[in-house]
Amino acid sequence: MPSKALATVFRSPAFLIGLAFTAFQVWILLEPQQPMFQRPMHLCFALVLLFLYHPLTAPGLPRPVRIGIDALVIATTLAVGAYYLLAFERLTTRMENVSPIFPLDIWAGMALIVLLLEGARRAVGWILVFVLVVFIAYAFLGGALPGWLSFRGFTLDAAIEISTMTTAGVLGITTSTSVDFVFYFILFGAFYAAIGGGQLFIDLAIRLAGRAVGGTAKTAIIASSLMGSISGSAVANVVSTGVFTIPLMKRCGFRGHQAAGVEAIASTGGQLMPPVMGVAAFIMAEMLNIPYAQIALAGLIPAVAFYLALLLVVDLIARRDGQRAMTAEEVAETAPLLPRIHLLLPPIILVATLVHGYSAAYAAIAATLSCFVVPFLRRTTWVGADRIVNGLRNAPRQAAEVAVPIAAIGLVIAVAVQSNLALKFAGSLLSLSEGSIYASLALAMVGCIITGMGLPTVAAYIIGAVLYVPALQKLGLEPLAAHFFIFYYCVLSMVTPPVALASFAAAGVGQTSAMKTSMSAFGLSLVAFFIPFGFVFDPTLLWQGTAGDIALSAAALMLSTALWAMAFGGWCGRPLSWPVRTVVAVAGLLAVIEPVGSAICLSAVFVGWGGLAAAYLAFRLQWGVVGSHLFVRAAE
Repeated sequence: MPSKALATVFRSPAFLIGLAFTAFQVWILLEPQQPMFQRPMHLCFALVLLFLYHPLTAPGLPRPVRIGIDALVIATTLAVGAYYLLAFERLTTRMENVSPIFPLDIWAGMALIVLLLEGARRAVGWILVFVLVVFIAYAFLGGALPGWLSFRGFTLDAAIEISTMTTAGVLGITTSTSVDFVFYFILFGAFYAAIGGGQLFIDLAIRLAGRAVGGTAKTAIIASSLMGSISGSAVANVVSTGVFTIPLMKRCGFRGHQAAGVEAIASTGGQLMPPVMGVAAFIMAEMLNIPYAQIALAGLIPAVAFYLALLLVVDLIARRDGQRAMTAEEVAETAPLLPRIHLLLPPIILVATLVHGYSAAYAAIAATLSCFVVPFLRRTTWVGADRIVNGLRNAPRQAAEVAVPIAAIGLVIAVAVQSNLALKFAGSLLSLSEGSIYASLALAMVGCIITGMGLPTVAAYIIGAVLYVPALQKLGLEPLAAHFFIFYYCVLSMVTPPVALASFAAAGVGQTSAMKTSMSAFGLSLVAFFIPFGFVFDPTLLWQGTAGDIALSAAALMLSTALWAMAFGGWCGRPLSWPVRTVVAVAGLLAVIEPVGSAICLSAVFVGWGGLAAAYLAFRLQWGVVGSHLFVRAAE
């Protein structure tokens, strides 16, 4: 970046406020402050940045009017920030439902809620705003509703006190997570991408899988899993890796919507891949009050099973459809890996510091600091000032785009808890499922997918955790398993039609049909769709148990999901007949949901793999006409 351009950037108000935001976060990490000081300040920084980076877009309004509205919301945000600066000591020591509420508290609280609604609209769209407005309306009109939904409703004073004057609403667990964890991991992700870490992941994936059958699709899956392990955002993952992988897949024979679908589901799975699993995983750690490192460890086996199933099914589809691999010349076009291999050090440092017991925030900061040193270990990877400036600009911007929507979701938590909606909903779910664990899990699964349509994963997860987890725990599920179950299906909602954010982003990158992309990505997601039922009934899959038990359960899960993938891929030397695919699919499903070592699980594994072996032998040994048609179908 030329010096003149650098000077322009440094004069940008948004860039300077972003620097102040970053400095503030480093300061409170080294010198922690009272929650009622650091959380409002974090939120006000985020709101101002969001309004600067996402100015009002309303074509029907003249430009001066739009600028005036933006100036008004920024000035209001600064006024709200000043209120919390002056009042934080009183807010810290006051007694809820006892201490007086002043008119200034009411006005400041209402202003903050309106700012959050507008910020959420600009960051993620109208769907989240609609959900928030429904819950706000419920807070005041609950008494007019029938049956178990009814409650006496809030007064304005009570609603403002709960929502904005305590650590139970917008300044509660969601904003706490943004302050204590999310900002630092976004900072690391921004700087690691700036020094070339993302490109290294893509090139590494090409070198590992490019020459294999379906190599371009496998490259997309490997690159997206690696990128997702440090970004934790499905849409960001699609945009960053999809611009390289989708054209590669199309060049090697994949249709546009197929290529975009592979990228969408691969990027979505990045939210399941440790060490960084997306914002929802950090909130899960806060809700369960356990270290984030324990959440990351628990997510490892399900994530590996997810990606292995995905790799297997794209391999089978590529063999079935005759898609070519990349040529040696195409693979050789990537830059050499060895001169850049040291760029893997920052994520290694992140994992190592987490394993050694340091807090997630300190681990992220240590990994971020290493990004200022590691590129200069070799002359070929030196970075200029423009890369550093991009990291400094992108990190606070991305943090603001996350902080504002999840803070707004604090309204949902406050209303659901204070109105007792969560427990009443749990009772209703148990009544509807008649106490059946399978029926309750199925209802929760469908509910999470529907809730997640059009919402960010974190918003869907928080709503799902508030509404469904209490019911699942009443049925005897461990808290970690119940939360992970909800989290997993909220992640998959990113590719579930008709509204699938990751699929829409991939369709935009690939310039193809959004609906066809969504259907393709959802179809691929089915190969790993029932993994949560496995860890619900076998907690050792969440790293709960002895090393031997964990290894046995992990191996069983891989075999079971591989059966499911074989059924969906429909290939075993030749295309499989539908009877065999059905048998293998049912066997795979039973093997996943039944406890490891049970008679049903062992029988299902035996039948499934036995059927595949028979199908393969039917083809290789060229059995008679009857046997051939029973096990395999003629190539089309």
